[in-house]
Parts: sequence; structure tokens; C-alpha cells
Amino acid sequence: MSQLAKLVEFLGRDDVTEVVLATGRPVSVKSGGQFRPISRANLSLEQLEGLVAGSPLAPLLAHLRGGAVTLEGQPVTVDVQAMGDERVVRLTRGARGKAKTHAPAKGDSQRGGRVKRPTKASIAVPHVAAPPAPAAPATPPPERSRMRVSQGDPAFVTLVRSARDQRATDLHVAADRPAMARILGTLVPQGPTLGAAAVERMLAPLLDGDQRRALEDRGYVDSALDVTGAGRLRANIARVRGGWKGSFRLIAMAPPTLDQLGLPKELARITTYHQGLVVIAGPNGHGKTTTLAALVDLINSSKAHHILTIEDPVEIVHPRKKSVVSQREVGNHTRSFAAALKASLREDPDVIVIGELRDRETVEIALTAAETGHLVMATMSTPSAAKTLDRLIDMFPADEQQQVRSSLAAALKFVLSQRLLPSADGQGVVAAVELLTGVLPLAALIRDNKLFQVASLQQRGRAFGMIRMDDSLAELVRSGRVLEESAMRASESKRELANLLHPGAAAAASAAAAAAANPAGKGIAGLQSRLGGLFKKGEG
Repeated sequence: MSQLAKLVEFLGRDDVTEVVLATGRPVSVKSGGQFRPISRANLSLEQLEGLVAGSPLAPLLAHLRGGAVTLEGQPVTVDVQAMGDERVVRLTRGARGKAKTHAPAKGDSQRGGRVKRPTKASIAVPHVAAPPAPAAPATPPPERSRMRVSQGDPAFVTLVRSARDQRATDLHVAADRPAMARILGTLVPQGPTLGAAAVERMLAPLLDGDQRRALEDRGYVDSALDVTGAGRLRANIARVRGGWKGSFRLIAMAPPTLDQLGLPKELARITTYHQGLVVIAGPNGHGKTTTLAALVDLINSSKAHHILTIEDPVEIVHPRKKSVVSQREVGNHTRSFAAALKASLREDPDVIVIGELRDRETVEIALTAAETGHLVMATMSTPSAAKTLDRLIDMFPADEQQQVRSSLAAALKFVLSQRLLPSADGQGVVAAVELLTGVLPLAALIRDNKLFQVASLQQRGRAFGMIRMDDSLAELVRSGRVLEESAMRASESKRELANLLHPGAAAAASAAAAAAANPAGKGIAGLQSRLGGLFKKGEG
């Protein structure tokens, strides 16, 4: 019996829901919600290609597509994903009956039937020996995805490294002006003015043939890539007046922790939830994606889950830890967020991560997933927690909003709104946060369409783990991490923040204002004085 046939046999067991063939790790099966290795050695790409050679899996692996096939007489649903040179092949039981053999549309692997949940908490399985590496690959290696490694122009690499050394978040390169790095929110020139030819020489090596054609056809191209010596970048390259322009977000090479980001410890409770909705909100450029990556890493470090991310593009790459993390890129692995979400419900995910909630269809599927046993985490570009709830509801027509309120009230676990402020020492940025927790009083306000009372709930909601933005800003100022001027600029209620920072001064100012409004002889005190004088005169 072939090694592949032995693996397919596992899918005939009621307690096994999935077989995972992933390069760089042992062959595993999923049972009782846990991934369990069944091979002693890690699987290499050559071994994976040799394992599927001559089977219906070979063309799916070569073209990075999923589909429904028949293996050893058994219908099997296949999902193939790529992350650079790494490959992940998932096998689940297909629908009973005749298996479909056609591949779905590019970018969206479709599952053929729901996977039966395991009924046993654990299984005893024999180890499967890793297949020997073939002398030559049976099929040519697949092309690398857009998330590729680029050598980069030396001058460009030098610019990026210099920007990283200055703790910049973004780098802009355009013709007829110096390169500009965004440092503490301000664009700072980097070196001399660059000519159009120099900019094109810097940016051209970052594009492959398809991207070059897209730049000519559409005028811009978005991608994520690793530049040797410069690290990971999220890139937008466009044609503008005078030549080419590149805008680059400088991405961390590894996901940070909550402690490194200075985020509240209450967020660690996310690992205790098996379903629900978590939304990270804030203006553009204020660290939402980084916070989301930290939460994913927290689960990846502590739970043996299947985490499916849908991003545009993939930014921070998650390393192998306890979970299986599948990262899909809109435009490369799937047509849209909504299309990937529809497919994800048949991919047995425990956690679904959405790069951004942009439209009604995506929000609708996300709420459905959160209500049906998945933990859904997403970002939104909204200025506050209360406005995030308003935006989620207002995406739907009026006749559907009551149902959306009910779904949101039942599914919501956290809304975290954050803003990045320059640190007091001028060496970095600090996150100020606002946190709403999905407790019963908040659920009641959402269902009853009383979101205007959210601010009042936050004032008395510390016992529920809620944090107001002004309280967070005040604490940062008191601890010396942020200057008061910076906190005032970020506050939506400057008077409230002033009261928190200077309660004595605020009381004195209030008393002075009252005295100015009611001088002697005016108001109630003055009236009482005059009346007292009249009584005395009458008595005399």
C-alpha cells in the first residue's frame, strides 16, 4: 500500500476530520480539535511532490488549487495553499457519492460537504514514515506567489534600512523630490532629490512580469514582498506625473506581543473564547494590523487551532507554533474578502481573521461565522468604539438593521479602538486605547438602538474591563510616557481630560467662573442679602 493510500485511510475514521501535509513540519491529522503528528520527520517539498506524484493531487499542488477528487476510491476534498516556498495540503472527506473532478475558480478553494465533527477527544495512530525524497521532482515546482523575495536595488535597500534605523513606519520614493520617511507621524527627507530614472531603477526590480503589466494597464500595483537586506514591505507602486512613485509600509519580521505593544492585559482573554466577534478600530496608520497580528500570535502560541487569515495583502507572516495558520491574500489567493469568507466556512477554521471589514457582504458573513462557532477578528477604519458599532449597523438597509443589532449584540466580544501618539522621549510611539467589552449591558444598548448611551456605560464599566480613551490618555501622561500636549490633541473631550489630569485646578477654575457669573448684588446670594436688609429696616 502506498504512503498516500495510508493517509487517505485516516479519513475513513469517524474521529479524524482532516489530514494535513505541510512542508517543514510532520504529517498531521486533526482529531478532537487538536492536530496530532503521525510522522516522525518534517516533510520537505521534494517529499511532498513525491508523495502525490501520479495521483489527482499532483496537478492541484502544481497549480496551487483546491478541488474535489477521488483517492483510493474515496471522495476527498483538497485545499492547497502557498506561503513563499512553503506548501500546505489539507485533505478532508468529500461528499458521499460521485466526486467532482473539476477545479474551482482560481483563488477560492471550495469544500465539498461539511466535515463531520470528531466524537472522541483523542486517537491512537501509528506513525507514518516520511516518504523518501525523489531523485528529481515529479512535477516542476510551482511559481512563487506575489509574496516573494526580491534582491532589490542597492540604493533602495540602503534607504529602507536607514528608515528602519530611524524607526520610521513608511517610506515614500518619488521622482524630482527626496525620499521621505514617516517618523513619529511626520515625513522627513532622506538624502538628495531623486531623478525619474533613479526612482525607476529602484522600483523596477520589485515588480515581476505580471505586476509590470498591471502597472502599465491600471497605473498602480499593490503587493507584499521580502527585500533581501531590507525586510518585509507592503508596497504600492504607481505611475504619477513625472514618473514612478512607491509607497512602502515597513513591516515587522515577526508578530509582536501585547506587552511589547503596551496593550491592556484584558485582551489576553481572547484565548478563552471559542466564538464571537473582535474588532480592532482606529484611523489609518495607527497600528490596527500590528495589534491584530499580536492577537493571532497569542492564539498561535497557546492553542492548537486552525487560524485562517484573509488579508490585502499578507503583511506579517506568522511562524509555526501550536496552531496551523493559513494566510490568504486577496487578489492572489482569492477574489475578495467576501469570497474567501464563504469558502472559509468549509475549511474547518477555529479562528477567522479578516484584514478589514469593508462592505456589507463581508460584515454579514463575519457575523454569521461569529454566531456559528468561530472566533472572528477584524479591523475597521473608524475613530472610536461607539462609531465602530454605528458603522457596522449602518452598512445595512433600515429594514434589516434590527436583525443586525440582535446578531451583533449576541456575537460581540471586544471592540478595541487605538491611537498612536509620539512618546515623550521622541524615540517612538505609544498606543492609547479604548476598550468595549461585550457584556450584557452593552448588548442591551445595541439591541435597543441606544448607542448614544455607550459613553455613559464606559464611565461605570471599569468593573467589566472597559477602558475610556481619556482615561488611557491620562494614565500615559501621568506615567511620563506621553506629553500632555500630545494627549490633548488626541482627546475628543479636552475638558474631560483636563479634569482627569488637574482635578484641583479644574475645581478652582469652576469656582472662579461661578463667581464671575454671580458677582456681589447679583444672583441668589445678592437677592438674599438685599431681602435681609429690608427685613431689618422694617423691624426698626
